[in-house]
Amino acid sequence: MIRTIEWTDAGVVMLDQKRLPAEEIYHTYIDYEGVAEAIRSMIIRGAPAIGVAAAMGIALGVKNAAAKSPSIEELGREFDIICIVIAGTRPTAVNLFWAVDRMKAVYARVRPLGTEAVRNALIDEALTVYREDIEANRAMGRMGQELIPDGARVLTHCNAGALATAGYGTALGVIRAAVEAGKKISVFADETRPWLQGARLTAWELAHDGIPVTVITDNMAGHFMKKGMIDCVIVGADRIAANGDVANKIGTYSVAVLAKENGIPFYVAAPVSTLDLNIPDGSHIPIEERNPDEVRMIQGVAITPQGVPAANPAFDVTPARYVGAIITECGVARAPYGESLRAF
Repeated sequence: MIRTIEWTDAGVVMLDQKRLPAEEIYHTYIDYEGVAEAIRSMIIRGAPAIGVAAAMGIALGVKNAAAKSPSIEELGREFDIICIVIAGTRPTAVNLFWAVDRMKAVYARVRPLGTEAVRNALIDEALTVYREDIEANRAMGRMGQELIPDGARVLTHCNAGALATAGYGTALGVIRAAVEAGKKISVFADETRPWLQGARLTAWELAHDGIPVTVITDNMAGHFMKKGMIDCVIVGADRIAANGDVANKIGTYSVAVLAKENGIPFYVAAPVSTLDLNIPDGSHIPIEERNPDEVRMIQGVAITPQGVPAANPAFDVTPARYVGAIITECGVARAPYGESLRAF
């Protein structure tokens, strides 16, 4: 299995996803500031992976602070700072805040036992978050693969595979599970501008596993749908509102509209930690605006005229009416999502 992130005695080890597919390089982060910057700069990305990284970053920060802090009061002040820094890295993926809240709950429960107990409990919790994510992805795959017919040609957008999680993947986990069930599956991977996660990461993963994949530019999706060359679409998610509206990588909404127009099923695969039942609909989801240079340049080379502005929203929101099913580790939800999602 592809190693995306790992806890070690030396620190938190992450595969540098900015260097793929040309180079497979792992970095070891020895403090929580390094983990925070890895999340912010997209060395690690994908909502579930960001959640795991957040938990490990907090555990690493407390591990280092506990070695220096003689009192639980001092550790508590440091813990608050660590959580603020980690939570401030990226705004859209709710898994980040879910992980921070989970670590806060463990801290509050164990705090009366002292600094050493807090340190050990937070490390254990981070490792549990890691293991649970892989288990959830495999469960998602088993349930979701039943929706994918044998011989299906599946369109994906962005990367929702092992690289976006602790391992196995959400949308690609469903595809992997279908292949493991003996189905012959092939994939069209949208390149996914501006970071090219489909072209660089999804194609790399699927080629690594021997699953047939064809990379297409984002504006080719409608062409292949109209020609009858795509049988279903499956994507991941960064946040899902209570009514089933889905925030995912920019361009997902366009794919969903095209799928609806062409009568093609559009599925979302995401763990329960991606659900945000506290917000009623997608209009309440914060959309991250990233540096316009990510659009104006590719690998440091300018592709637009100097001085021309560029917009760079990292995500968009797909209304629930376009979503045929939401696949989670607890089951497959269908409309009305306001009822089905709350069952999880």
